[in-house]
This record gives sequence, structure tokens and C-alpha cells, in this order.
Amino acid sequence: MRLAALAAALLIAAPASAQDKMTVLLDWFINPNHGPLIIAQERGLFADAGLEVEIIAPADPSAPPKMVAAGQADLAISYQPQLHLQVAEGLPLIRVGTLIASPLNCLLALEDGPVKSIADLKGGKIGFSVAGVEEALLVSILAEEGMTLDDIELVNVNWSLSPALMSGQVDAVLGAYRNFELNQMDIEGVAGKCFFVEEQGVPPYDELIYVANSETLNPEMLKRFLRATELATQYIVNHPEESWDIFRGTSAELDDELNKRAWRDTLPRFALRPAGLDAARYAGYEAFLSEAGLIEGIRPVSDLAIDLGAE
Repeated sequence: MRLAALAAALLIAAPASAQDKMTVLLDWFINPNHGPLIIAQERGLFADAGLEVEIIAPADPSAPPKMVAAGQADLAISYQPQLHLQVAEGLPLIRVGTLIASPLNCLLALEDGPVKSIADLKGGKIGFSVAGVEEALLVSILAEEGMTLDDIELVNVNWSLSPALMSGQVDAVLGAYRNFELNQMDIEGVAGKCFFVEEQGVPPYDELIYVANSETLNPEMLKRFLRATELATQYIVNHPEESWDIFRGTSAELDDELNKRAWRDTLPRFALRPAGLDAARYAGYEAFLSEAGLIEGIRPVSDLAIDLGAE
């Protein structure tokens, strides 16, 4: 009896198993695009998976993948197009999961403006923020109407996309998110029109992905992380209003009309199987960037992405 009592006392006194700590760097300040991470955190799904996850918004949006490559964080939220470029540059990065499983980028024009079709862009000004990939997108979009970059004028508007469009500085902008800028303009009383890039000759791609260091990643821990975000996405889809209430309750800055609309429009784009991989999508985009001259050669999908859901 004494031995049994001693064993029971030791069991009660024993500390709970330590949770694995993870650092996840966002691509931008917290917004509805990050819904599954915030819901997983708030509903205790990471904790249930034995994880203590620190979610950090970056001071420099371009830094997170580089920090992961340098071993300064476990995961970064990044963009599939950027992943191809960074792997081609030699950074030890690999896609381990998907957050937003469709493009958000669109070519945005004014609803009542002169651009009614892609053909109307000839001789016009197009604003952009990030050189390189967006120019490749434009080449593909314009080619659908037999045009080239020589037929338009590119204007770097930095991150002031919708203001540049609404002020008449440009006739259209590329790089605007259909779930944000379109709603932002509407709230300000200006209707916008989106030309969806994946309907204009650009191969489909994952807008937001999770990237890890290909040399040091921990597959077992990442599987638990992705499973938690999968359960969070499941909850969001099943309970959109309740999940919105949880999300907006984390910060007063999130509780406004723009984020409410963006939440609604982002919900159907969350990856239902974040660990699952569409290999053809990565092979196709690699070939697209190679043909556009943005990367040299073509890397196999295994150098770009892994399917932790299949292991």
C-alpha cells in the first residue's frame, strides 16, 4: 500500500510533458489571411498538439523567409512565387504547407473607368509594388490580347495601390488583393473591378504558404502544427460567425468593416488540407518563371515542396 501511495504521489507531482516551442513569422501584420493560425492559438489547438507557438508579425515583410533560411525561426508565411525565386537563389527553403490555396492577386481597375477589358490597357499606366514576378504576370496577361510590356507604362507606386488607382495616377494596378483592396475601395465609395490573374493566362498557384528550412526542419513537429491549423480551418468553415468573433476579439484594430468583409471573402480560400501538396501546381509555376527569364533552369518539385500529409 505504501508503495502504491508513493507511486501515486510521484505521479501527481510529476510535471506535465514540456511542449515543443515553435516560432512562426507572418508575412505582414495580423489580418484575416492568418485566420487559421489565430483560431488554432485561441482555441487551444496548438496546445492540444503539444506545441507552444509564438506568432510574430515582421518589421520588414521581406525578412521572414530569409530568417528561416538563417535558422532564426521554424516557419515563415511566404508566397509561392517568391519561394521559386528564393530556392533558385540558393536559399535552403521548402514549402511544408499551404495557408491560402488560390491566388489573391488581381489586376484592379475602376468599375466605371476606361478599362473594361485587358485590351483597354493598351497605352495605359499600370501600377505595381514588387518588380520581377508581377512583371512576369503582366507579360502573360497582356499576351492574351497580343500585347507586350511595350504597349503599357509601368509605374512603381510602392504599396500605395488603391490610392494610386483612385487618384487617377494609374489606370490599373497589379498586386492588389481581391479580399482587401477591392473591399477597401468599396468602403470608400469607389467601386473596383478585378481581373483575376489565374483567368488571364497565369498558371494557378498558392498565394500563402508555410516555408521551413530544408536542412533543419522537424517533420514530426510540423505535422502536428499543420494538423492544428487544419482543425482550425475546419472550425472556421463550419462556424464562420463564431470564428470571426474569436478573431476580432484578439485586437481592437481587427474589429472593423474592412476586416469583417475580408474575413468573409478569405474564408473559401483557406487550404482545407494544409499539408497536402499539388505537385503539378509547383512544376507548372516553376516552368512559367523559367520561361519568363526570372530563374535559370527548372528545379524538381522535391526541391521546392514536400507533402507532409503523405508521410
